[in-house]
Amino acid sequence: MDKKRIVIKVGTSTLTYENGKINLRRVDTLCKVLSDLRNFGHDIILVSSGAIGVGMGKLGLPSRPDTTREKQALAAIGQCELMFMYDKFFSEYNNTVAQVLLTKYSVDTDHKKENVLNTFNTLLQMGIIPIVNENDTVAIDELQGNNFGDNDMLSAIVSKLIGADTLVILTDIDGLYTDNPRTNPDAEHIDIVEEITDEIMHMAHGSGSNRGTGGMATKHTAAKHVNESGIDCIVLNGEDPTILYDVVDNNKSVGTLFLGQR
Repeated sequence: MDKKRIVIKVGTSTLTYENGKINLRRVDTLCKVLSDLRNFGHDIILVSSGAIGVGMGKLGLPSRPDTTREKQALAAIGQCELMFMYDKFFSEYNNTVAQVLLTKYSVDTDHKKENVLNTFNTLLQMGIIPIVNENDTVAIDELQGNNFGDNDMLSAIVSKLIGADTLVILTDIDGLYTDNPRTNPDAEHIDIVEEITDEIMHMAHGSGSNRGTGGMATKHTAAKHVNESGIDCIVLNGEDPTILYDVVDNNKSVGTLFLGQR
């Protein structure tokens, strides 16, 4: 198992139950696996959605609000809860985490990109796991759909910035299918995508959860972004985070591999 720099993006639907409450068992397993990979020597960066979803669960809201100010408030509540949870679980496995909140303005010039990269590299050199999220509390663009676009794209931008070997996107589906497997039982799973064509993009479908904002379309866009820089992207089901061992060890095919252009 070669040492690698790996970005793992986890979505709201993976972190929470349908009612919005945190899935503690799954988060515990995720933190344990990532800590183990970090202990081996891999550079691990976690891009985590979930602030608004966790905020919804904490306040007992049944659905995502429509107004930007409500989303900002929920992000502020949920981000605190999210980082408290990550700090607690990672600490149990003797790993330290750091919060990194970004907006598109954090990386819109070469100088700013260099500053952000220096922060990431320093944290990783110190053996710390950076946990990245969109700064939804102050940056309303993403909440309105026009900042990074989604944390899928944020994870792609971070991957490209830090020179990651692999981007892994954990979601609530087993990867790319020829059609929506939730509505079409004959949909076929696709193991490897060598090039993201228009036909591949048309296979994408929207979010399957009322707690998240992304779907396969945003994952395709993220994969295309990193593939152009030679970075592999793997989209797979995050229901059992131990699947990450299969990704790192390359001992079997899991999810859908979008091959980086080399």
